[in-house]
Amino acid sequence: MAAGVGIAGVGVMAGATADAAQNHEEYPVRGLRAPVEVIEDRYGVPHIYARNEDDLFFAQGFNAARERLFQIDLWRRRGLGRLAEVLGPAYVKQDRATRLFLYRGDMDAEWARYSPDAQHIATRFTDGINAYLDWLDANPEHLPPEFDKLGYGPARWDPADVVRIRSHGLTRNLTSEVERVRVACAAGLDADEIRQGLQPDHRVEVPDGFDPCAVPGDVLKVFDLATRGVEFSEGWVRKSARDAAAEGSNNWVVSGERTATGRPILANDPHRSYSAPSLRYLAHLSAPGLDVIGAGEPALPGISIGHNGTVAFGLTIFPVDQEDLYVYQLDPADHRRYRYRDGWESMTVLSEQVEVRGGAAQTVELVFTRHGPVIHVDEERNLAYAVRTAWLSPGMSPYFGSIAYMRARNFDEFTRAMRNWGAPTENQVYADVDGNIGWVPGGLAPKRVGFDGLLPVPGDGRFEWDGFYSGDDLPRQLNPAAGFIATANQFNLPSEYQGLGLGYEWTNPFRHQRITEVLSQQRRHTVADSQELQNDQLSIPARRLLALLSDVDSGEADLRRALRLLRRWDAVESADSGAAALFEVWLSKHLGPGFVAAAVPKAAKIIDDPDTLVLLGELEKPGRWLPNAAARDRLLLDTLRSAYAEVRELLGRADPTWEWGNLQQSYFQHPASAAFCEGERSHYDVGPLPRGGSPDTVNQSAYRFSDFRQTAGPSFRMVLDVGDWDSSVAVNTPGQSGNPGDPHYRDLAEAWQNGEYFPLAYSRAAVERIAERRMLLLPA
Repeated sequence: MAAGVGIAGVGVMAGATADAAQNHEEYPVRGLRAPVEVIEDRYGVPHIYARNEDDLFFAQGFNAARERLFQIDLWRRRGLGRLAEVLGPAYVKQDRATRLFLYRGDMDAEWARYSPDAQHIATRFTDGINAYLDWLDANPEHLPPEFDKLGYGPARWDPADVVRIRSHGLTRNLTSEVERVRVACAAGLDADEIRQGLQPDHRVEVPDGFDPCAVPGDVLKVFDLATRGVEFSEGWVRKSARDAAAEGSNNWVVSGERTATGRPILANDPHRSYSAPSLRYLAHLSAPGLDVIGAGEPALPGISIGHNGTVAFGLTIFPVDQEDLYVYQLDPADHRRYRYRDGWESMTVLSEQVEVRGGAAQTVELVFTRHGPVIHVDEERNLAYAVRTAWLSPGMSPYFGSIAYMRARNFDEFTRAMRNWGAPTENQVYADVDGNIGWVPGGLAPKRVGFDGLLPVPGDGRFEWDGFYSGDDLPRQLNPAAGFIATANQFNLPSEYQGLGLGYEWTNPFRHQRITEVLSQQRRHTVADSQELQNDQLSIPARRLLALLSDVDSGEADLRRALRLLRRWDAVESADSGAAALFEVWLSKHLGPGFVAAAVPKAAKIIDDPDTLVLLGELEKPGRWLPNAAARDRLLLDTLRSAYAEVRELLGRADPTWEWGNLQQSYFQHPASAAFCEGERSHYDVGPLPRGGSPDTVNQSAYRFSDFRQTAGPSFRMVLDVGDWDSSVAVNTPGQSGNPGDPHYRDLAEAWQNGEYFPLAYSRAAVERIAERRMLLLPA
C-alpha cells in the first residue's frame, strides 16, 4: 500500500510508514506501554494482539474510534444530553429528557458491580478513543464526512461516560403500562388481554386510589424523548414521530450428543433496529490471559456475544419487568411537594446548563421524587408522574457487565459473573470445550410489594420495591436431558419461579416453537444446520391459520383465488412468495384490526396490533371474544377479501407475479441521512433490499404497517463450533465499518440478504490466511 493511502477509510497517521508489498502500517500512539498489532481480515474484522490487557483495551478504543467515530460520538452526545451544543436549540428538550435518566449515584458502587478492574478497563478504552482524536487534530482531513456536513467535531471521552449513560438499553414495561391504562379507560381491563396476553395467567387489578382515565395521553412524552435516537431532517430536526421496532433475539446451544462432531454448537442472532452502520461490531481481543472474539457495541469495551477459546456465550432478552410509573398527589399550594405516607415530601430539583449552538446557554430543571425522575406534571389535576426504573441503580450500564463473563473458564465462573448482571435482562446460553451446555438468565429484578407492575401505582408509599432478586434467585440449567437449550424471548420460567412476579409480558412463543421443532428432529446437528435454522422463514401462525381456512369457502371469485393461493402455500415466508405477501397484509392490516373491532370495539382505535397468540386461540376456539364459529368464519372471509383487494392495489392484479419481497424491504439508514440532501443519501444509506420473514419467523423481520419497511431483525449472526473455533461462522450487516467510503461499510449486505456467512477466524494461522490490512501501534 502506498504511503498516505488510508486503512479502513481513515488514513495513515502522521509519521507512519507503509510497506506496499505487505499492507503494513506503523503508527506512533501516545499512551501505549508496548506495541500492539491489528490485523483486519477481508471481512472487516479487526484482530487485536497486545502484550498486556492495558494496551489491549486501549487499542480496542482506538480502533472503535477509527472505524465507528461518528456513531460512537453521537451515542455519547445523545446519552449525556449534549446534542444542543452542536445541533442547536431544537435539541434542548431532548437533552433535558436524557439527563433525567443519567446515572447519578455513587461511582464507587457503580464500578464495583461489574468487576474489580471495571473502571480501569473503561479508562484505558476511553484513553484509546481520545488518542485517536488526538491524531485527528493533527490530521483533520481524515475526519469522517458527517462531522463536516453537520458542522461540528467529535468530543473527548471520560471513563464515566461509558457507564453513566443508561437510556440506550432495551427498556420494559413502562410503555405497556400506559397502553394498558388507555385500553382500560376505553373498554375495561379485560379488553387489554387482546393487546397483550399475560403469562402466567394473571388477573390485573386497578390499584386503590388510581384512576386510569386520569392519565394524560402525553404522559410519556419526556420518557420517549429520553430513550429515542437522534432524529434529523434536511435542514434540521425531523418532526414526524419515530416508528417503533419490535426487538428480540434467538439463541440455542446443542450438546455434542446431538451434533455430527460430538462438540457443542452455540448460535445467536440478536434482533435490533436496523441502521448503517450496524449496532454491533465484531472484534478479536488477544493478550496474555485473555483471547476473546465476537460482537459487542462499539462504544463499550469487551465482547458480549462470542467465545474466549474455552467458553462460548450468546444472549437474548429475558423479559423481566424493571420499570414502574408512579402517580403523586401534589400539594395544591406547592407543586414541588407530593403526598407520601402521612405527610408532604419535597421533590429534589437540580438546575443544569445546556450549551446551545448558535445561542445562549439555557438553564433546565431536573426534578426527582424518591422513586425517580418526574416526567410529567398535570397542573389541573394536581398530579405528577415519575419513573422508577432498575436501570438507574448501580451496575446497570447496558452490556458493560460482559467484561466479567467474557473471562469465565467454566460454568461456575460464568454463573458468578452473571450474579450481578443488571441490564438488559438476558437469557445467556453457554457451552464449553468440556462439552457442557447451559442456560443462565440474569438481570436486576425488583421485588414488588403488594402490586404486579402492570399498571401505574400511587407514589404515596403503599407500593414499594423491597430490594432486588440477584442472579442466584433466578433459574438456571446445566446439561439438560433434551440435549439442547433454546430461547427466543418466550415465557420460559419454570413453575417454581412463577410466583416471584418477575414479569408477565413475554414475546409470543412462535420462534421458540419452530426452533425446538427443528432441533428436536436433528440427531447430528451441524454448523450448517444452525445457519439454515437462523434463516428459517416458516411461520407457525400462518400454519395455524391455514388450517382454519381449510373449513371455509366462498362463491366469490376473488375470495376463491385468495383461498386457493393460501391453501397451496407451505407457510414459508420467503421473499419471492406471493402467498406470504397476501398472508402478512391480511394478518397485520385486516384480520388483526378486524378481530379487535369485533371483540372490543371500544378499544379499536387504541389497539393497533392485537396479540397474535390471543388472536389464534380465539379463532381456533371461539366463545370468549367471538360468539361462535360462524362469526369466526365471517371474520376470516371478510378480512381476507379486503386484504386480497389491497395486495392487488399494491402488486398488481396477477397474483402469480406477487412477491413478499416487493412489499417488505430492508433499509439500513444512516442516523444523519435525513439531514443530507437527497442526492447524497445513497452514499450513506444501504438498500432497499427485498426481505422475507415476519415478526414470528426465526429469521425475524419486524415491519411497519404503513409501507412494510423492515424496522428490526437480525443484523448480526454467529454460529460457534465449540472447540474447533476456526470452523465457526458469523455475519454482520450492512458491514463492519462505519465510514461510508470504506468498502467494509456495505460489503456484507448482500451476503446477509442471501443467508451467507464468513469464517470467524480465531487461531493466528487462520487469521493470517484471510488478513487484508495490518496496523502496528507503537508507543510514541
